[in-house]
Amino acid sequence: MQIQIQTFTVHKRFALKISRGTTAQTTNIWIKIEQDGIEGWGEASPFSIGENPQTTETIARSLQAIAPLLKAIHPLERQRLDHLFAQAKLPSAARAAIDIALHDWLGKSVDLPLWKLWGLERDRIVPTSVTIGINTPEGAKQRVKDWLGKGTVESPLQDIQALKVKLGSPEGIEADQAMFEAVQEAAPNIQQISVDANGGWTVETALKMAHWLSDRQVTYIEQPLPKGQETELTKLFYLSPLPIFVDESCFTSRSIPALCDRVHGINIKLMKSGGLSEALRMIHVAKANDLKVMFGCYSDSALMNSAIAQLSPFADYLDLDSHLNLIDDPFVGASFQNGRVIPSDRPGIGVTLRR
Repeated sequence: MQIQIQTFTVHKRFALKISRGTTAQTTNIWIKIEQDGIEGWGEASPFSIGENPQTTETIARSLQAIAPLLKAIHPLERQRLDHLFAQAKLPSAARAAIDIALHDWLGKSVDLPLWKLWGLERDRIVPTSVTIGINTPEGAKQRVKDWLGKGTVESPLQDIQALKVKLGSPEGIEADQAMFEAVQEAAPNIQQISVDANGGWTVETALKMAHWLSDRQVTYIEQPLPKGQETELTKLFYLSPLPIFVDESCFTSRSIPALCDRVHGINIKLMKSGGLSEALRMIHVAKANDLKVMFGCYSDSALMNSAIAQLSPFADYLDLDSHLNLIDDPFVGASFQNGRVIPSDRPGIGVTLRR
């Protein structure tokens, strides 16, 4: 198969601030694989967790290095490809881009969307949350209004049913509490609100916030402690009145067994997992261990979110809003309907270029 690699830059309508920093734009990578006259598309976006950030440059270099080796391999030879990726120590984001493209190629080759190929039901898809980044109380109120009032003729955002609030402010829990109360005041009709600290709390702070947030009917807390402090999650698991989910602490299915006795759920992202193949394994391992599953995103375009949306009928919670906050997304894919990101009937991942 042949592979083409190119970069593209997307800009957020509203910059997103979390405990680790602020993002206003990213340069992602679009890949196309071609075999037998069929083209499959994939995407990689940079992300930074821990000591080894996956930058646009490192992802692109790894894809360019492995591209010549793919010419002798057919898209259906997945075991050969898996062995090649392991030998090359391909970063997870690069693996994800290729894996998504291979799935897109497969769906197009049989003329079926992936969700239908997997036998899934779109009416099982739950609403996606939209994200409120760390802000002042006034800024948070305005951001809620931006989400609830935002819309275009092409893609109206109607009936938003869930919010994710980023906490873990460097200014402390008083700032977190003031901001959260402002969000609730601005969105009195939103019943499902979750909180993501992105590792910005200590055990003591997390416990205090868990009780405070429980009184305000929060659904769950995501990544309360920094990656590397997973042993401390046990205390939260038994003492928190709210379910604990992890994101940065869980990359692949191999991460899950050590977390089963200390969390209630995991956040699956294609850039961490290495693609749809591993995401599907993570879903089965998590559910076999009675864990809830959510899907998340980084600064991903509609291509990436349309890819993971193919698996959305499996998810208990969804946070697939990154493409909804872009002003120059080059792709069109899954649609936003009644608060849900719904994959289309088009074959593969169902993505086309925006005209």
